[in-house]
Amino acid sequence: MAGRTLMWWSTGAASAIAAALTLREDPAAIIARCETNNEDPDNYRFEADVMRWLNASVTILQAETDRSVWNVWQRRRYIAGINGAQCTTLMKVAPRLAFQRPDDVHVFGYTADRGDVERFERLRETYFELTVRAPLIEQGITKAATLAMVERAGLKLPRSYAMGFPNANCLLTGCGKAKSPRYWALYRKHFPAEFARTAAYAREIGARLTELNGERAFIDEIPADHPTTDAIVPACDFLCAIAEQDLASHPAPSEIEGGRP
Repeated sequence: MAGRTLMWWSTGAASAIAAALTLREDPAAIIARCETNNEDPDNYRFEADVMRWLNASVTILQAETDRSVWNVWQRRRYIAGINGAQCTTLMKVAPRLAFQRPDDVHVFGYTADRGDVERFERLRETYFELTVRAPLIEQGITKAATLAMVERAGLKLPRSYAMGFPNANCLLTGCGKAKSPRYWALYRKHFPAEFARTAAYAREIGARLTELNGERAFIDEIPADHPTTDAIVPACDFLCAIAEQDLASHPAPSEIEGGRP
């Protein structure tokens, strides 16, 4: 019996297009998401819209004990460091390990942008025992292209992209793994109360989450006039147009006899 295809959904544009491509290849693929309870409410609206578009559903996985990022941070008195982020380890990696099987194929929404390609290669090296795929990288599709493809499919993007965030995740606390002062300056601009809470706790435990002038710094040391991350402009080049043609040339899961499993 062949292994399952697990498409790891993260409520953003890239994973939406990766999920669409995956379901065209394997209508029985399982779309799975590890719940951190740390998403902007608009992400859940987007998730519902995408699942209607795909005629699919999401399998939600949760850690047995840790149900919030704040719980992890406070229980461990640790946000992120050279060993990564505990919230990722406990709330995303652990549920995935419990759910996966040795013969599964794992599909991720990494894009063809340089940073994502490098992250995918690190994932491949770290979890060398897994069979992993990144269809967006395979087809040369960038983050900007996924934004355009989502819009061209008639879907409203998560509001975080228009705000300037490069991804749609972790907006209740800010991403503890983010080192960029431009990211934290943007987070402070749009979510001042949440920023203040994260900044105060980072101070309490001595977590210098960002870098200023080449040195680690507390996020509340970022100058008030520091520039913020620029919004990604949706842009569909010929590679994403080819991918759209591929999507159109294959029947949707709902058009296949029996529909979704």
